[in-house]
Amino acid sequence: MVVAVADRSRASYKDGAWFIELAPLVDPNLVPSAVGAALGVPPSGGDHTRALAAWLHHRNALLVLDNCEHVIGAAAALAEAILKAAPRAGILATSREPLRAEGEWLHRLAPLELPPQAEASPSAAEALGYSAVELFNERATATTDSFVLDDADVPAVLEICRRLDGVPLALELAAARVDTFGVRGLAARLDDRFGVLTSGRRTALPRQQTLRATIDWSYDLLPEPERRLLRHLAVFVGGFTLEPAATVVEGAAIADVSLIDSLANLVAKSLVVFDASTSPTRWRLLETIRAYAFLKLAESGEIDSARRLHASYFRDALALPASGSGSWLSNEELTRRVREIDNVRAALDWSFSPRGDIAIGVDLTAAYAPAWLHLSLMQECRERCERALRGLAPESASHARLQMWLQIGLGNSLLHTGGPSEQAQTMLTEALQSAEALGDLRAELRVLLDLASVIGFRGEYAKAAAASERAGAIAQQIGDTTGVMFADRRMGMILLRIGRLAEAQRYFERVIQSPPLYQNEHRLPSWGHSDDRAMARALLARALWLRGFPERAHREAQASLGEVRGSDHQLTMCRVLLYGMGRIAPMTGDFAAAETAISSITESATSAAAPFWTMVGQFLRGKLLVERQQFAEGLAVLREAFDTCNQTGWRLSYPEFMGSFALALAGLGRLDEAHDAVCKAIEAAGGREDGQQWYVPELLRIKGDVLLRQTSNQAVQAAADCFVQAADMAREQGALFWELRVALSLARLLHGQGRSADAAGILQPVYDRFTEGFATADLQAAKGLLRQLA
Repeated sequence: MVVAVADRSRASYKDGAWFIELAPLVDPNLVPSAVGAALGVPPSGGDHTRALAAWLHHRNALLVLDNCEHVIGAAAALAEAILKAAPRAGILATSREPLRAEGEWLHRLAPLELPPQAEASPSAAEALGYSAVELFNERATATTDSFVLDDADVPAVLEICRRLDGVPLALELAAARVDTFGVRGLAARLDDRFGVLTSGRRTALPRQQTLRATIDWSYDLLPEPERRLLRHLAVFVGGFTLEPAATVVEGAAIADVSLIDSLANLVAKSLVVFDASTSPTRWRLLETIRAYAFLKLAESGEIDSARRLHASYFRDALALPASGSGSWLSNEELTRRVREIDNVRAALDWSFSPRGDIAIGVDLTAAYAPAWLHLSLMQECRERCERALRGLAPESASHARLQMWLQIGLGNSLLHTGGPSEQAQTMLTEALQSAEALGDLRAELRVLLDLASVIGFRGEYAKAAAASERAGAIAQQIGDTTGVMFADRRMGMILLRIGRLAEAQRYFERVIQSPPLYQNEHRLPSWGHSDDRAMARALLARALWLRGFPERAHREAQASLGEVRGSDHQLTMCRVLLYGMGRIAPMTGDFAAAETAISSITESATSAAAPFWTMVGQFLRGKLLVERQQFAEGLAVLREAFDTCNQTGWRLSYPEFMGSFALALAGLGRLDEAHDAVCKAIEAAGGREDGQQWYVPELLRIKGDVLLRQTSNQAVQAAADCFVQAADMAREQGALFWELRVALSLARLLHGQGRSADAAGILQPVYDRFTEGFATADLQAAKGLLRQLA
């Protein structure tokens, strides 16, 4: 690169440009003579510097001093002497660190460009627009003439470029091994990068022929205090601040002047990267430098003590408070935890390794569980909490509290990862018992809210309601407005499920009218979702739809999506779409909106590795297919979702989706099976205070339609009885939408019997009670039927 820059600058220097390679020099005193030899300037009385200054005095020339770092003092002195004596001369120097000479202007070479990290990989053509990929491709093609970068290779090439930090020499060495391993094989071997990247050009300097030799060169130039610091910084993954660095290097959290000076020197020598964009400021090692320093740390015999200090620091720094206030962490505390996730992972991996300390790992796992849940990293939370619970020592003084937090983390993550529902409930029940024994009301509140959610998804709505009521009472008792809001939303959801729509609506409206959590940075929920307003708005949309306000419902459902925010947005989005648009759109005939909502749930579930929500997406897709009258496809999708449900014990809206299953069977002419399925759904809906009563009017209507297709007089009367029962229940719930559907089915029956006036007498009053939504499918169908009946 320096040769290219000099070549471009040559025109500005009429007396030419000279290139002086300093890498072969061992003695700094030889720098002036090496420059003199390159320029053909003999020494003046044995003084090469004086001779050079005199020769360049009237000349407009450029000197390129390459690789100054090992003779940097001599190079800096020569540069100052020349520039003072020859004001029209210029010097272009390359070095690992600044010369710190008078008149020096620094230009730090950034790594080559890479596309931003995103979920979708760019095409080969798009990737080649970035300099790191362009260089890798150019060198790989030169090495292997059959190499062609195609779209399938792009992810592996990007991984190589990122893991090598976009450093040109490292990329050249990597490209030279494509003929041996291929790009995917090479990417898989980068953990052993110093053993793999060994094929530099034969004409290159020895220190540039392998990756290790290149970094050895820089490392060997460091004084021992800086070497030791660099080695110990290798334990940090994803960056560090001064306090943990001092703890690991010096065993104390206070950084002395010598450590700060050494760190500044490593930054100046491009071995450590300074990031001023964060507060507090952070430093980090490029991955290749970190891998090298980690090898040196292992060779020094210091690795176990360094990793113990690293793990101990984060255990202590992130420890939850002794009281239940740990269930609510400040925004600052959560942000700090999120920022240190890679360090925490490294600390936990060491803690649970054969050379580690399990007690440190248990403490740190319990302290970090809020962050995993906040980030929707449910599978990781589940696996790490399970491992910590296995390692929890019963004789530990803090055993009960640690066990409680680990059980809270595990119980929550079991839900989202589709683990056994009974185990999730057991974990949270035991955590509740621990909170009660500790007299920790805040922890008790948190567990009750989580338990209400888990029990509700198991279909035990009376127990869920009791847990929500108890949580609300505790929140009121301790003056926790956030807890009150959570309890209100959960209570509203339970009331909605059992068909008490007006009461549910009031709870949702109360939550929506509360101040948004993101406006109150002092307290954010660390164990649940921070978007209860969004979920309450989605649930309000469903209540409005059922009560006969489809346009308002659609607006609220759309608004709920705009409320979703925060690091846990993926799983919150799944909930919001399930509660709102995913239910409303297919039932009002907006199949395009339904398809979009379901696809979003599936994508978010996949991204968050949350199988429970993948199952939710299956149920909703199956229901949509049935509404579209694609009965065979819908039946297959629903059957697969029910199989998953039965294996895990989660009974997600079982009556609702079993009703769709019955409709699919009826659509395929399998009427006896359809009748059995809808009867099973009605039975599963349970009683009025402990069931999914909100959907029973629709199930009774479906049962009536199935009976009608059996054509016998007895079946027709039974169908009519179902419609009457459904209408009564819909009126009792205030569910005008269900009333309309039932009235449509009953009017069609009466119209078929030649009783058009009776049919109109039933349908018209229900239709007239609507004030909006006349473009929706059912209202359009009612309007069309009323015209026929007129």
